[in-house]
Amino acid sequence: MRIAAYQFDVTGDINNNLSIMKNAVKEAKDEGADLIVFCECALTGYIKRDVDDLKELDRVCIDKSINAIGQMSVNYNISIITGSIAFDTNCYNRAYLFTPNGKIDWYDKRALYGWDEETFICGDKKGIFELDGLKIGLRICFEVRFPEYFRELYIEDTDLDIVLFYDVSDTDDTERYELMMSHLKTRAVENVTPVLSVNSIRPYQTAPTCFIDRSGKVICECKRNETRMLIIDHDKKDYDFGEKGRKLYSDRLLGLE
Repeated sequence: MRIAAYQFDVTGDINNNLSIMKNAVKEAKDEGADLIVFCECALTGYIKRDVDDLKELDRVCIDKSINAIGQMSVNYNISIITGSIAFDTNCYNRAYLFTPNGKIDWYDKRALYGWDEETFICGDKKGIFELDGLKIGLRICFEVRFPEYFRELYIEDTDLDIVLFYDVSDTDDTERYELMMSHLKTRAVENVTPVLSVNSIRPYQTAPTCFIDRSGKVICECKRNETRMLIIDHDKKDYDFGEKGRKLYSDRLLGLE
């Protein structure tokens, strides 16, 4: 599978975000991508940073935009993952998955703290999806701090874990950026599963858009604070000696043998 991850300056202007995403989808398709991934709340902007109050959000516009993204997926024959504030009976911090057959699925963030806890309802899905022969696990931002959320994915034997971030700072906090990179590397190594992450970029990006292999090596990474697209080819591969050892002991510790 060829995967694109697109980082850009997410704002509270839904139509502007959608326009940027549409251009990115076309670019990704031109690059031969089968899947493109955008960050947490990429469509709507993030609460208390781009959106002061939920009352400011045009729910009709969100619904129309979700339909438009679904149609993009069909028209360009490409799967799309993007974050958005979502309304149904309650309000959620949601990661949507659109596929070219017209299907829409989603995962709602569960690790809610601060603004998230004040605004959203905790999700109840595991966040595991089948896509073009790969089993993909989805996680959102703060959840990267907790190995338990990724152990759930390990138990389900995911082939790729994807993390949608909206992790930015008003100051150029490079130490936080490196910390978040360390979390991603650790999640990849301890679960012997590649990790793809994608983030917003404004005003200062404090988590990476990158692809990390299952031994913790950063295969590719977008330059911080700049609109960029990352392209990676990912397929199932045999485990090397060290990876086999980590799986062996993880299976023993989790009682999976």
